[in-house]
Amino acid sequence: MRMGESQEPKGTSIAVEGLTHRFASNTVLDRIDLRLAPGQVLALLGPSGCGKTTLLKLLAGLTPVAPGHGRIRLGDTVVAGDGQFVPPEKRGLGMVFQDYALWPHMTVGKNVAFALEMRGVAKNERAQRMERALEIVGLKGYADRQPSSLSGGQQQRVALARAIVAEPQVLLFDEPLSNLDRDLRESLCHEIGLLLRSMGTTAVYVTHDQEEAFALADIVAVMHAGRIQQLSTPEQLMHSPESALVAEFLKLGNVLHAEDIPQAWRVAANALARADHAHLFIPQQALSLGRDPQAELRAQVVAQRYRHGRFVTDVRTGADCKGLRFTTPQRLASDDIVDLCLDWDVLRWLPKAA
Repeated sequence: MRMGESQEPKGTSIAVEGLTHRFASNTVLDRIDLRLAPGQVLALLGPSGCGKTTLLKLLAGLTPVAPGHGRIRLGDTVVAGDGQFVPPEKRGLGMVFQDYALWPHMTVGKNVAFALEMRGVAKNERAQRMERALEIVGLKGYADRQPSSLSGGQQQRVALARAIVAEPQVLLFDEPLSNLDRDLRESLCHEIGLLLRSMGTTAVYVTHDQEEAFALADIVAVMHAGRIQQLSTPEQLMHSPESALVAEFLKLGNVLHAEDIPQAWRVAANALARADHAHLFIPQQALSLGRDPQAELRAQVVAQRYRHGRFVTDVRTGADCKGLRFTTPQRLASDDIVDLCLDWDVLRWLPKAA
């Protein structure tokens, strides 16, 4: 994709206040609050069923906000709630879907230009803006092609061109890369990130892929059971998870309930404990092979797998612990007995959920 130099944000701010949504007796979203500055990129990250797509649909206006269930503001305008409802086509949005949602009977160019045609943009201007959008996403010269003749990655680029051609103030992405293979996902994820920074458009990106979220977003909302468990930058999430649930979902290390802490560590661990925190968080970098006189523990290797230049290692420490995982540069044989030590300075006690 070809992008220009970074520019001042063209997007609008987003404010979600006390947003709740229910299907019958099932609460899908529970009092969601968040704010985005113009040009910020937010990733909604969480497992299936956590409410992230429902939140996106409410932002888009595809699902209405029930009376008394919160409100949504785009810039200074209340678009949902407080008795107001602005339809999707008047919210200044662009959307990119998981399944591309291209019209098969239209050429690539007509797919991209359709939104401009619906807005009454003159034919010559439509053609110029359509060609420019295709050039930005790396599809210059593809206007006369049929969507069925394109690869999955190319079709998603067409969908992206269609979303940006009208220069929206907000771009919404609903897991747009989940149907693509990993190499293509990584490439398009990088390009979408560059494009968003170049355009200065506010964006909300739904994904269940942590690497996508961290690569694209300025701020990430980790969601679970209809609630935002933590709203932080990727760096803050990696180094300072606020709950055991967040640390476990992001696979940041070992999370042990107080009852599962190895006996050899309990005295030192309890000295760090707080009354309201029942889970000990052991970051990946805190656990290593070696001997620590203050926290000596022997463990048996259960399994190893090679990943990104290191060995992800599972060990069993005995009947008083469920098991631990860490990474090491050494290859170890199954059933090897190893000594473990901890960097106590980086251990933290956490509540189960924020």
